[in-house]
Parts: sequence; structure tokens; C-alpha cells
Amino acid sequence: MQPLPAEQTQARRFGKARSARSTAVLEDYVELISDLLGTTGEARPTDIARRLGVSHPTAIDTIARLKREDLVTARPYRGVFLTEKGETLAKRVRARHRLVVDVLLALGVPQEAAEGDAEGIEHHVSDVTLKAFAEFLRDAKDRRKA
Repeated sequence: MQPLPAEQTQARRFGKARSARSTAVLEDYVELISDLLGTTGEARPTDIARRLGVSHPTAIDTIARLKREDLVTARPYRGVFLTEKGETLAKRVRARHRLVVDVLLALGVPQEAAEGDAEGIEHHVSDVTLKAFAEFLRDAKDRRKA
């Protein structure tokens, strides 16, 4: 068994994980709202709830949180829309998701498993690790060309 890390180091790691869990829900909602708006032209709370597998009241509560965070606006009987801040977050989350999926696929993980696993990993991976993932993919692509 490895020795425990220093208390401050371990506390920082656990704090990062708690923070990631807290923002993961918001990120999932924003990404889904963007996808729904892009494909169907509307993001209704009912559709959001069904696609995320949550109850309608849970979706309504989370949408209220997204409003407080200035990530969405909602109009009665017209659905939910991303603010500029929400759209920026959705693009960042989507890019992070795609990068994680691409790394998993490059490692030989089947498509469905890679997509599912990326849903969890994407919220917990650091910018340093994302940069390493991008370099790994770039290097792998260069090796295939050579």
C-alpha cells in the first residue's frame, strides 16, 4: 500500500472532486440544452428531464439554478435558451467531451463505452490532462502518417 499524501494535498484533491461533481450537473444541462436547440430548435423542460433521466421537478429546479448562474433564460411556454455565457460553457464542455471520447477510442475502447465513460470523466479532468490528451492524439496521428 502506498503512503497517504500530505493532508493539504489530499484535501485539495478531494475538494477538486467535490467541485467537479457540483458543476457536472450544470454542464450536462447546458450541453443538452445546446444540443436540443441545435437539433430541434427548442429545449423544453419536459424534454430535458426525459433525456437526462430525471423528474420534471428536478429539471425545473436545475433550470432555476442555471438562471441564477446566468447560463440560461426561460420563457413560459417557449422553453429554455442559453445566454452567451451558457453557450460559451456548452462549447467548452462539448469540446472537452469530444477530446475525452477521442482518447478513449484511440485506446481501443468501444464507441458506446467511450461515450458513456466520457460523461463522467469530462467533468473531472484537469486542463493539464486535457492538454496531454490533445498532444497524445496529435502524436498518434503523426505516427500513423509516418
